[in-house]
Amino acid sequence: MATVVFIHGTGVREPGFSKLAGRVAAGLTALREGLRIVPYYWGGTHGATLAAGGASLPAEPGGTSRALTGPDAEEETAAAWAALYADPYAELALAAAGAPQVTERAPGSLPPDQALRARLAALAAQGDAPAAELGPGLARAAADLAAHPLLAQAAAALAQDDLAALAARSLTAGVIADALDSDAPLVPVGDSRDIVADRLAVALGAPPRGTERGLRSLVLRVAGSAASRAAVRRRRALTEAAHPAAGDILRYLSRGEAARAGLRDLVRGLEPPVTLVGHSLGGIIALDTLVCAPLPQVRLLVTAGSQGPFLYESGSLPSLEHPAPLPPHVPEWLNLYDRRDLLSYLGAGLFPGRVTDVPVDSRQPFPAAHSAYWTNPEVYRHIVERLP
Repeated sequence: MATVVFIHGTGVREPGFSKLAGRVAAGLTALREGLRIVPYYWGGTHGATLAAGGASLPAEPGGTSRALTGPDAEEETAAAWAALYADPYAELALAAAGAPQVTERAPGSLPPDQALRARLAALAAQGDAPAAELGPGLARAAADLAAHPLLAQAAAALAQDDLAALAARSLTAGVIADALDSDAPLVPVGDSRDIVADRLAVALGAPPRGTERGLRSLVLRVAGSAASRAAVRRRRALTEAAHPAAGDILRYLSRGEAARAGLRDLVRGLEPPVTLVGHSLGGIIALDTLVCAPLPQVRLLVTAGSQGPFLYESGSLPSLEHPAPLPPHVPEWLNLYDRRDLLSYLGAGLFPGRVTDVPVDSRQPFPAAHSAYWTNPEVYRHIVERLP
């Protein structure tokens, strides 16, 4: 009788594991009768836990941590800037949406956005120097904003001072967002950001704000800063919910031998042929276990949403360092990946002739795509077609 050992990924705990293992068993046995499905639940024994009950977490609001007990205005400001980093034109779009119905201008009057466009063009001509604290990108951001089609509607909805401040925030957020996208090693603190935003606002026609600070924007009213405050206040609950996934990876990479030993002991008690099916970190555990020592019972390795190839190429796989080849005793390897799953990687280019990469499509975006393998009929079909 052929046996399939299913090895779960990060963050899986009971009762979720039993439901997941049951779904995998049903998907495989529906396509091939007589299969024996053996789950390997490493999370309960070898997974990460907050051993001291969360003593590493900062105090809840109301405690002694100044970082978490600042004024609500600071959290609102952070939430509004977060929305602008995600879309530097978000506030511009909101202002444009509130523009009055277009009417004819008085003869000889100028379009309300013309002065700002001219100032943006002049700012772009100065290069990146007016926002040097933020890094490169101001000149391009100013030129792009000067040509933005929504600028006219926003100008019709706002006073010139408010429009200039909005444009300054858009430019500041755009430069910082570019730095974040390029994984820049340094991002300015909020004080530097606010100083630059004030400086740019003045250059674009707003009066100086003196010592006043903080973000007063349409985004602040619309972006939902309460969500940011709630996240800070619920940090303990969020960490306790999310920590198994991140903690499992860190724990495995530093102390993974126990998880591998548990899998070896399980497989050695099984009759061949055995197939190891591992999802995410489960695939890494399976691969490492097979590399470290021969398991002749295992005839096929299946990984889904696996980071094993990436860890190998980046020098982080515990069992094998690039460019060493896969040992001959590692069996055939089927690697299933979803192009929208940003945690899935390819192995054939790293181990020519030893890995078969097969794409599957859950039609889900990331991160949902990373958890959708086991509801995808394609996955089970590809596995069953290759079972020994």
